[in-house]
Amino acid sequence: MTRYSRQELFAPIGPQGQAALRASSVLVVGCGALGSHLAEFCTRAGVGSVTVIDRDFVDATNLQRQGLFTESDASQALPKAVAAQAHLNAINADVRVYGLVEDFTFRNAQRLAKDASIVLDGTDNFETRFLVNDLSVKTGKPWVYAGCVGSRATCMPVIPGRSACLRCLLEEQPAAGGENCDTVGVIMPAVLQAVSWASVVALKILTGNENALFKKMYVSDLWTGERQVLEAGTPRADCPCCGKREFPWLEGKRASRAATLCGRDSVQITPEGAFDYQAARSNIRKAAKITTENEYLLRAEYEGLTLTLYRTGRALVHGTQDEARARAVMARLT
Repeated sequence: MTRYSRQELFAPIGPQGQAALRASSVLVVGCGALGSHLAEFCTRAGVGSVTVIDRDFVDATNLQRQGLFTESDASQALPKAVAAQAHLNAINADVRVYGLVEDFTFRNAQRLAKDASIVLDGTDNFETRFLVNDLSVKTGKPWVYAGCVGSRATCMPVIPGRSACLRCLLEEQPAAGGENCDTVGVIMPAVLQAVSWASVVALKILTGNENALFKKMYVSDLWTGERQVLEAGTPRADCPCCGKREFPWLEGKRASRAATLCGRDSVQITPEGAFDYQAARSNIRKAAKITTENEYLLRAEYEGLTLTLYRTGRALVHGTQDEARARAVMARLT
C-alpha cells in the first residue's frame, strides 16, 4: 500500500485525484493557528509544493493552538516560516516546502502567487484578506477565506467568476478594534473547525471536485452551538471587486505602513526605501539590551518594550499597540 492509499481509497479522490494533488502548488498566507495546520494538512495530503509566508516568530503563547511548533522553536524565537519548513520537511520529504520570512503585501503578492494553484487564508487580519481577495479576483486563482476567534469558526471558498468574493458579502474592511484573539482569546476547537472546512475545500478544488463545493459562508460557534450560513453562490454584479474590477488593496491604495498584530500587543513597522541592517544593529547594541540574536532576527529590550528587528528592516515593537510610540522608538534606535 502506498503512503496515500487511504486517501486514494476515497472514491471522489482516487489515484487520479492524488496525482492532481502531486501536480499542484499551494500558497499559505500566514503560519499561525490556521496556517500552520493548513500547511501540515497540505504536506500530509501529498500536495506537490507548499509555500508558507509569515512575518512573525514563534513564542510560548502560540503553543496552545499552533500544533506544528514546539517549545524549542519558541525558546529560540524562530521565525514561524523557518520552523514550519523544518517540521514539514520532516513530515513528508517528497513535498517541496518553502518557508518565507516576509510580510505578504501588495508589492510581492502577485509574484508569490504566480505559480500557486490555490491560496489558503492563514492570516489574522482583514487587510491581508482583502489583499488576497483582490489578488484572487484579478488573477482568477481560487482562495479559501477562513477565520477563528473565541469559539467561532468561519470559512468560505472564493472561485472567481463563479462564486461570490469576500467583498460581495463584506464590501468594506472592518474597522480596527473589533474582537480578535488578543481581546477575547481563541480555543483550539474553533481553530480546527475552520481548518477542517478550509482543508476540505482545498481538497475538492485541487482534486477536480469543484462541483462538490459549498458556495456559502459558514459561521459556527462551537461553544453555543449556534450556526449561520450566508449564500455566496454568485458574484454580485455591483461588487466593487467582481463587478467593477477595482483592486485598491492589490494596488497599494489601502496598504498601511504599520499594523497591530493579533494576540501580540505589538505593532509592525515596515521601512521605506533601502535599509542598512548592520548600521541599525550597531545602533541598537549601543542603546538597548540585546536578548536574542540569530541569523534571522535580533531582539532587544528598550524602555519597557521589546524590539524584534528582521534583516530586511521590518520590525515588531512588542508591549504597545500605539503606532506613534512604536514609530518613535524605531526612529530613535535605527
